[in-house]
Parts: sequence; structure tokens; C-alpha cells
Amino acid sequence: MKELMPAMKRFESLPRVDKGKTVSLAWFPDRKNLTLIGDVLLYLRLVLVIAHIVIEMRYIAFRQHFKDFTIFSRTEIESVDPRFQRRRLNEWQQKGYLKKIIKGFYIFADTALNEETIFEAANRIYAPSYISLEMALSHYGLIPESVYGITSVTTRPTRTFVTPIGAFAYRTLKPRLYFGYDIVEYAPSKHYLMASPEKALLDFLYLNPSIAKAEDFESLRLTRDSLLRHVKEDILFDYLSRFEQRSLSERVTSFWRFVKNA
Repeated sequence: MKELMPAMKRFESLPRVDKGKTVSLAWFPDRKNLTLIGDVLLYLRLVLVIAHIVIEMRYIAFRQHFKDFTIFSRTEIESVDPRFQRRRLNEWQQKGYLKKIIKGFYIFADTALNEETIFEAANRIYAPSYISLEMALSHYGLIPESVYGITSVTTRPTRTFVTPIGAFAYRTLKPRLYFGYDIVEYAPSKHYLMASPEKALLDFLYLNPSIAKAEDFESLRLTRDSLLRHVKEDILFDYLSRFEQRSLSERVTSFWRFVKNA
């Protein structure tokens, strides 16, 4: 910085040019003036370096504030700093600091992605929602196949998002059926919502009304031992009564008889 001070002082001595006017070309060939031009370029380089440092300091402060967030939203950022400039998010993505999941939601690029962080992200990007259906059934070991994408239920319209960290599918439930999930804490101040085994099974059968007969149940390739170990019959039928749907009650009763007699 000290080395640049003479250049900065000489820069201040440059002739000022009003808008719409030009400096005479005779000014440039002079050796002294050429030195000033070099100083100008050096000064501009200094300005760029300082601007870069300021931007990096802003990111460091931002990172420190959101370091405990698995995923954060633009709304959360602006609640902390109402004057936050959204273009910074684009700059930090280009630098590889952030990843945009969907519109308005971001993670740090070096965030460790595992089942828990993905589940939390699924809850956050389309709330209210909880993990259910095929993903929850697979999580509990009730179906043998691995599941592509994270399946959830929500009270909002059915949606699917394909993102840099995976595919997320959401199916709609009526608000009165939005129950039967657990809050799973996997780290301090970090958690996700997951359907209980009973509710995951009921959500799946409710949203797939074509599954009604023994051959349909057989095609699911559900793991009988895991079903009987994880699914509590009294909870299953207590939750079922809250759906208040006769056709579903008949199908679930047939399904449970099939499982117990298989």
C-alpha cells in the first residue's frame, strides 16, 4: 500500500475533464504524463484489488452467520441484512462458493451431502412437507428396492424438482391428513420430518388407489418381517380411522390380512 501512495497522489494531480469535453492529445506524449498514465493504471488495479477484498470479506461474514445452516433461503438472508444485494448470490455461485437448489434456496458448495442433509433440504424447499411414501418405506426397510429421488407429502400442490443435489417429488394430502410424522434430530439444531412407518404405508396406499387386490400387494415386494417389526397394528388402524374413507379402510384391512397370512 505504501508503494502505491505516490501513484495515488500523482493521480489526484491529473487534469479533471468535464462531461462532454476531451483532453488535448498534446498532453499524452509528454514523458511526465506517460508516468501519470502508468500511475493511473496502477491506481485502478489497486481499486480492483480493494473491491475484491471487500467482496471476500462480505462473503466471510455471510459464511460465519449461516455456518450452522444446512440450507438457507433468500428470505432468511434478507431478514438478517435488509440491504443485501441479490447479485452477490450470483457472484458467489460463479466463484463456486454456493449452490442454488431451487429458486430462493441455497447451500454452501462444500456442505457434506448425506441422507440426513438431503432429507432436511427436502423439508425446507417445499414446506410444509415430510418424507413419506417410497422413500420412507425404503428408509424403514419395508421395501427392498432403492428409491430414486426423495418422495414427500405436502398440503401444497403436487410438484417435482430436479436439483443439483437430487430429485424431489411431492404429493398432495388434504390438510387434515397432514399428521403422523416424527421430528428426527440428527445434529444439534438440525432435524427433518419423517413419516412414521404406519403413516408412510397409509400415505402410499391412499395415494395409489389402484393397489387393492392380493396380486397388487404381492407386486409391491414388501418385506413381511420388517413390516411386522416396524408397523404397529394398533397405530396403523388408529391412523386409518382418521382418513374417514371406506374404500381405503377396506384396502388396508385386506392388505394387513395379506401380510399376516403371507
